[in-house]
Amino acid sequence: MQRSQQLLDALKAHNYAAATKHFDAQVAAVVTPDRLEQVWARGLPMRFGDYDALAKGQKPKRQPDGVIVTPLHFARGWFHMRVTCNTKGAISGFRFLPGRTARPGEAEHAGPKAAHGDWGTSTPIEVTSPWGPLPGLLTLPKGKGPFPAVVLVGGSGPHDYDETIGPNKPFRDIARGLAAHGIASLRYDKRTYAFPQRSERDMRMTIDEEVTDDAITAAHQLASHANIDSRRVFLVGHSLGAMLAPRIGRRDPSLAGLVLLAAPARSLLTVIGEQTRELGPGRGLSPQRIAKAEAARRDERKLLASADPAHPPKGRYLHAPQSYWMSLRDYDQVAVARSLHMPMLFLQGKADFQVSPTHDFARWKQVFANDPAVHFQAYPGLSHLFMHAGKTRTVADYMKPRHVAPKVIDDMAAWILKQPLRTAH
Repeated sequence: MQRSQQLLDALKAHNYAAATKHFDAQVAAVVTPDRLEQVWARGLPMRFGDYDALAKGQKPKRQPDGVIVTPLHFARGWFHMRVTCNTKGAISGFRFLPGRTARPGEAEHAGPKAAHGDWGTSTPIEVTSPWGPLPGLLTLPKGKGPFPAVVLVGGSGPHDYDETIGPNKPFRDIARGLAAHGIASLRYDKRTYAFPQRSERDMRMTIDEEVTDDAITAAHQLASHANIDSRRVFLVGHSLGAMLAPRIGRRDPSLAGLVLLAAPARSLLTVIGEQTRELGPGRGLSPQRIAKAEAARRDERKLLASADPAHPPKGRYLHAPQSYWMSLRDYDQVAVARSLHMPMLFLQGKADFQVSPTHDFARWKQVFANDPAVHFQAYPGLSHLFMHAGKTRTVADYMKPRHVAPKVIDDMAAWILKQPLRTAH
């Protein structure tokens, strides 16, 4: 725990060179002083406000598996600094992960009220996974079922069941908004959020373990609930969850349809590269840093192209094991979506700077232009979160409390309610 405290002391003093001296060679090669400064001095404050060094409850604690976790309080929420050390005492693992919105030991804040009113009730529920139960919420409308229902599948990274981003909770807004229209929902913590220690250690994790498998389990649990119409269970995916919606639909043809919110039509590596080039300068990245990231991405593509899926390369890229990237290498979401016989609704914010209305949404529209079972709707002025967009075109825009636009929820609900009953295939 001493090493973790020394690292935090160096960060608080903005002495990034001293901080990196606590790393082993592998971590030091990836987390340079410049990179550490970018995250600590710009990235985290931009998203979560200033660090509050005086807040109580920021003591490092050793977990049963040896990981040292230090809660860190920022103006808009808590983060966890997770540190592991090798046998020589050097830091061999280092990550920041979002915590719940409450101070450690306290109940969660209720947060802002949903944009819709008398929507119904939410009940705690657990989604079964091989790693352990995933906390979630089942939201039921007022009245008597069985109700049509949706499973909400979040974007990239370790998200909680509300898909909390700063002060905003888009999945809570959607769940309550749909309930006001008579549609139930199930949302749950991602496996990487519920079990961060295991996800850090797992060097064989794939995209299916992170997303697909749990979404299918959640859909089956939802369909088996007494208050749910099993013939009218839909999947609503956001960002990465939308990208994987066709993959989920291919494995679970009992789904009544797919709703894809801000769905990338290109590979994840391509989208990440575009974000780095176009948004990097606004995030404080130097041209040299952007060029280095581009070179690393090209090297990753070459490595994956020649790799054997049965024996993925060792190591990590962008904090994910190579097995994860291998599981995405041959996935073409557009081709898979074309193979499905399933209604689909694509929604896109026109002010989205993460998933391109021009390169992604437009491609989906072109591919399905003549398919009467596929519908599209774009929203001027809405961000990647389907909330009113700010002006910075950075994640700082997400730090103002907002709600998912009611029109988005209304359109989603209207489409779901008019879909025919799903028959067995």
